[in-house]
Amino acid sequence: MDPQGPVLVEGPVEIVLDDGTVARSDRFMVAVCTCRRSRTYPWCDTSHRRRERADAPPEDRIPR
Repeated sequence: MDPQGPVLVEGPVEIVLDDGTVARSDRFMVAVCTCRRSRTYPWCDTSHRRRERADAPPEDRIPR
């Protein structure tokens, strides 16, 4: 389990946000964001994952 990753919850789900609004999902499984980096908060959009730079070659494939 990734401590910065989401919590998976069986749906449907209703979450009361800090401002009192209710976020709802009718999906059978929901990923709830715990890192607060998600653009779709409270739902996880995988923003917690570390990103690799596309222009950096992998360490095991250094050009010769």
